[in-house]
Amino acid sequence: MNDTPPGIDARYRAMLLARSGEERLKMGCAMRDTARALVEASIRAHDPHATPEAIRKGIFLRFYGHEFPADIRAKILATIEGTADPVTK
Repeated sequence: MNDTPPGIDARYRAMLLARSGEERLKMGCAMRDTARALVEASIRAHDPHATPEAIRKGIFLRFYGHEFPADIRAKILATIEGTADPVTK
């Protein structure tokens, strides 16, 4: 969905491109950090006693879980947990 008028969209794009590559990279990194913080806060709100591994697993699943088949996803989650033998469902 794009509800931004073309003139405004072009103006915004020009403003972004007027920034240096370094500034655009910093913006992207800041947006990624904010997204990660929001996901982590959501995980902690659901489970205030979540372990660091549980948080890492939740972040992985939220950002990348849909991109992997179940068997690969289980292996990645097992690696995050530090277990040698993943359990697939």
